[in-house]
Amino acid sequence: MKYIDALDTSRLAPHSLKILVSNDDGYRAEGIAMLRQALRVLGDVTVVAPDRNRSGAGNSLTLDVPLRLFAAEPAVYYVAGTPTDCVHLAISGALEEEFDMVASGINDGANLGDDVLYSGTVAAAIEGRFLGLPALAFSLCTTPGGARRFDTAGRVAHGLVAALLRRPLDPTLILNVNVPDRPYEALRGYASTRLGFRHRSEAVIPAQDPKGNPVYWMGPAGAGNDAGAGTDFDAVANGFVSVTPLAIDFTRHAALPEVGRWLEDL
Repeated sequence: MKYIDALDTSRLAPHSLKILVSNDDGYRAEGIAMLRQALRVLGDVTVVAPDRNRSGAGNSLTLDVPLRLFAAEPAVYYVAGTPTDCVHLAISGALEEEFDMVASGINDGANLGDDVLYSGTVAAAIEGRFLGLPALAFSLCTTPGGARRFDTAGRVAHGLVAALLRRPLDPTLILNVNVPDRPYEALRGYASTRLGFRHRSEAVIPAQDPKGNPVYWMGPAGAGNDAGAGTDFDAVANGFVSVTPLAIDFTRHAALPEVGRWLEDL
């Protein structure tokens, strides 16, 4: 794999590419800074991200209170809300820019298999797609005590976005990208994958607050269950960048005839 150090985007679009970057780890996270840096040579990058870590927020929108947009520095904004809030505000009128693409991440941790149902990183990309833009979600598969090679994930993000500009895919796809936590030169390539599934998560962890009342921490996510060949789990475990095309349509189309026959008996 060759890292593209520069790309002449003038021949790819009639105007400078406008990229909206968000995440769920907060606007000060290491991963979002790396993603911003990696994509700046491809176009104009604007960051709109939560004011703090909102991991696990999923696709939630804040509907019961108004939201405020704060400027941290030029082209970097934060919101006291969810990743979905951030992307929705940015695209739907809170900013004057009109964006061409949404890139979310780089998440501090994997978003493999059923993680995508909870992930705020993936949710930010999904909201971009809901609002009509091509979207990608990037995650670095970090582990406690691991290398934390966000530079590797940044180079992968740069390469994939550049490739998408040269050869666009179906704009209805959302690309969920998981990068092994290793040096860029040690990556074995890219793999088109499907989502695997995790084992059931570990039990909740009981504790007490300062007043002695019971509280509970969510237990760790389960290990890969459906993690065989062709899955995102398998690709990352073998040193490949996993690229999974996601669709918004959750309908299990193959089951429609069976459910129809079942309804006839009611």
